[in-house]
Formats: sequence, C-alpha cells, structure tokens
Amino acid sequence: MGNICGPSRCSKHGFFGSIWHSLWWSRSPDLIQYEKKRARNQRHHKNHKATRPVQNAPPRVLNLAKEDPKPTQVQPAIPYQEIKEHGKQSGKVVVVKQQSKSTQRNVTSGAQNPDHKRRKSSVGLLVDKVLKNTNGHLKDHYKLGLKLGHGQFGTTSICIEKKTGKQFACKSISKRKLVTEEDVDDVRREVEIMHHLSGHPNVISIKGAYEDAYEVHLVMELCAGGELFDRITKKGQFSEREAAHLLKTIASVIEACHSLGVIHRDLKPENFLFVNRDEDAPLKAIDFGLSVFFKPGEIITDVVGSPYYVAPEVLLKHYGPEVDIWSAGVILYVLLSGVPPFYGGVTQVAVILSVFFL
Repeated sequence: MGNICGPSRCSKHGFFGSIWHSLWWSRSPDLIQYEKKRARNQRHHKNHKATRPVQNAPPRVLNLAKEDPKPTQVQPAIPYQEIKEHGKQSGKVVVVKQQSKSTQRNVTSGAQNPDHKRRKSSVGLLVDKVLKNTNGHLKDHYKLGLKLGHGQFGTTSICIEKKTGKQFACKSISKRKLVTEEDVDDVRREVEIMHHLSGHPNVISIKGAYEDAYEVHLVMELCAGGELFDRITKKGQFSEREAAHLLKTIASVIEACHSLGVIHRDLKPENFLFVNRDEDAPLKAIDFGLSVFFKPGEIITDVVGSPYYVAPEVLLKHYGPEVDIWSAGVILYVLLSGVPPFYGGVTQVAVILSVFFL
C-alpha cells in the first residue's frame, strides 16, 4: 500500500531538530527578541574579554602616607619612686610631680560647650604691652641656648649675655597662651613680685624682662643644681639633720615673703632649685606665677596650688598666708619619709579629696 501522506518535515531537520524547530517558532515574539539580545551580549562579552590588554610590567608600588598616631594623654606627673605604704602590705604609694595653675577659672574654662569650635583670640596678643616696663628686645642682649624645660605657659632655656658671655636662665612665656585678662595680670604680678623680693639669698633673682610680638622673656640667674624634687627622687629619704637644714631655708623664704606682703601659694619641691650639684649647695625658691600680694587680715578665695601641697583652707576658698606653712609641713613630711602624707593614687581629684577629708 502506498503512503498517501504529505512529505514529512523530519526530512529537513531530522526528528529532534523538527521538534526543536516547532517549539522555537511557537514561542512569543517578545521572548524571541529577549533570547537574541542575550546572545548578542554574550558574544560582545567574549570579544571584549579577548581584546583586554595584557599587563607586561609589574604593578606600580603605591606609597601610602603613614597616619600620625593619636596623641596620647601626656601625664604631667613623674613619680618620685614607688614605695610601699606604711601599715599596708598591698598597694603602692606614688608621689608625683605636681602641676600648678589648677585655678578655678581654668577649670571652668575647660567646661565649655564642645560644639563651640570658634577659636577665641588671646588677650596676650591683643594688648599693646603685657609688661609695663621692659629692657628692650632680648636678642639685642642675649643669645638663646639649650632648652631646660617647659611649663603651662612657656619654656625655660639657657641664655648667654653677649657682652660678658655669662649664662642665665630665660623663661619665655607665650602670649598666645595668655587667654584671659587674669593671665596677663598674673605675668605682670610675677615680674613685680620677683623685683619686690630681689636681694634675698634664697630667692632667685631677676636680671631683666623683655617683650616682643609673641613672647615675654624673663631673664633670671641660672641654678644648675637641679630641683629639690630630683634630689628626693635620687635619695629617697633624708636624715633629720638634712631635712632640718632644708626646712630652715624654706622657712626663711616664707618669712621673707610674708614680711613683704607676699603669699607664694605654690611651695613644693619642684619650685626649689640648687645653685650647683654640690651636696651642700644653696637652695633657692622659684616660680612666683601664683603668688599674690596681701594685706593683714585679708581673706583670699582663689583656688590655686598643687594637689599634694595645697591646704584645705584653699579648697574652702577662705585663707591667708598660713597656707604656705601647710605646704612647708608637707614638704618636710616627704623629706623624712619619702612618701606623701595624703594618698589618693596618681589622680589629682583623688589626692584633693584625701586632703579635704583628712
């Protein structure tokens, strides 16, 4: 029997090819366009990948700038030495180098709004002159040399007199750090008090005061023997005879100040210098930046001083010249025992609380 059916479509594409051909043409036009676009993208990707240039040279080394580390908080205190506390087997007492100028106005000035970022102009730069009377320009008479140390308001360096070649100590106070009018008045008063006490054998003498556009310079005699603080650190404890000799000098300084109407208000081992390195070198008082004039019976309310040596009356804002006697007593205690009479750790707040609630 003959086959009367029409020619099969399988002859052109084969059996599976015919099925695929039928399915392809049965799909919607949108789907067909999507498949064509996808195929074109694949071919373009292959061609682009093949034509990508080959890097023959080694990669260039990038030098990244090293970031500055975050500034760590500088501890203003340097321990005398670590000595076990009397009557306690555990824990250590550390007498620390005291930082002055912890006045009430400086404490309140630090509690400003942190969002207020506008920088205020320093009064020291705005005033015509910080000092009322000066001796001209420092560089006309002296040449600055080795830096000896630094404080809250400036640095101390060796200066050499050009005419004689003699060495002196120069305390340079930055005007930029004289933020308030009180700071300017403190510098003026310090110079006035040093001239007022000049001539005493145990008070450092001032040679001259100079001022330029940015700094105030105080030229004083050079005491190369170091601080009493350093002697305590090295020796640890003094004998009663040695302590009595040192205390006699400290008492003579206090007597001279009070007889001339001056309260030092910051007596501590750091503010006494030896003239030379000899064991029996003369001792001289320095740093009258917190000193004030007073009248008999006057009540002073400024909170100033150093935590280990400040009297409780200062914290109560009701005191007079007797606070210097308290500080001398604390110095004597440290000389004899090597430890402070008040222990509150190394933080200033803890020490002050220990003094206040003794």
